[in-house]
Amino acid sequence: MYRQHFGLTEKPFSLTPDTQFYFNNQSHREVLGTIVLALRHSEGFVKVVGEVGTGKTLLGRKLLDQLEGQCLTAYIPNPYLTPDELKWFLAEEIGVATEDKPAHKLLNDINQRLIELAAEKRQVVLIVDEAQAMPRETLEALRLLTNLETAKRKLLQVVLLGQPELDEVLQRPDLRQLKQRIVFSEYLQAISASNIGDYLEARLTAAGYRGAPLFSNSAVRLLAKASGGIPRLINVLCHKALMAAYGEGARKIERRHMAKAVLDTSEARAGGRYAARHLWGWILLGAVAALALATALWVGVFK
Repeated sequence: MYRQHFGLTEKPFSLTPDTQFYFNNQSHREVLGTIVLALRHSEGFVKVVGEVGTGKTLLGRKLLDQLEGQCLTAYIPNPYLTPDELKWFLAEEIGVATEDKPAHKLLNDINQRLIELAAEKRQVVLIVDEAQAMPRETLEALRLLTNLETAKRKLLQVVLLGQPELDEVLQRPDLRQLKQRIVFSEYLQAISASNIGDYLEARLTAAGYRGAPLFSNSAVRLLAKASGGIPRLINVLCHKALMAAYGEGARKIERRHMAKAVLDTSEARAGGRYAARHLWGWILLGAVAALALATALWVGVFK
C-alpha cells in the first residue's frame, strides 16, 4: 500500500522471520557467536532465552543459514510433540525410515544413523523454537536422545530457544538432569535506544529504500520509549506510522505519525503512550486555538 509512495520494494517491517532483515545487534551477535562456538566444541545443550518479540525465531533462522553446509540441521517450530513424535521427526530429518517400526527399533536406527554421520564428520544439530511449551515428557525424551555419544563427542546437539518461562520449566526437580546438560545459557536483550535508528535504517535499506532518513529524530525517540527496544513491537509501530504518514501524503514520518501508531497499539509501553497522548493534547489545543483565531478574524471582517 505505502511501498511505492516511500520508494520501497518490500515491506520493511513485516513480522515474518526473514533473514534478509536480520539486524546484527550486539546482543544477537554475541548470542549467535556463543551458539556457534558451543556447537563447534560439541557441548551438548545450548539455551537461549528472550522476552516475547526479541527475535528468537529470526535468530534461529539465521543460525540455520550459518550452519548450512557445515551441519545437518533439524528445526522444530512447533514444540507440541509427544516423545514418539519427536523421535519420528528426528529420524526423518536424518534420513531414517520410520514406517512400521516400534519405538525401540526406531531409537536403535537413529543411534546407528547418528554414528554413521559422525564417521562422515557430519554434525547433527536440533533447534527447538518456543521450547518453553514442549511437554515435560518430550523434554526428557530429548535429554535421553542426547545420551547418544561416542567416546569423543556428542552425536546430537540441541539448541533450545524459549521465553523466560523456559527457565521456570527447567527448575522442576524431574528435569534437573536436563538442566545440568545445558553448558551455555544466553539471554537475548532488546535493542538499545541508541541503536534503534540503525535498526530502522538497516531494515529500510534491505527493503530497497535509498532516500534521506525516513524517520525524524523525534519520531525515533518516541518509538524507543513506546517499544522498549523489542523488535516485534518496533515493527508494529513503524508499520502503523508509515500507514499514518501515507494517509496524509507525507514523505517523512514525524513524531505525530508515531504518536498515532502508539495510541493505536495496546502493547506499547506506558511511557510512550503517555508521551503520545501529551503530544496529541498539544496538537488538539493548537487546532482549537487556530480555529478560535480564524473565527475571530472572520467575525472582525464582517462586523
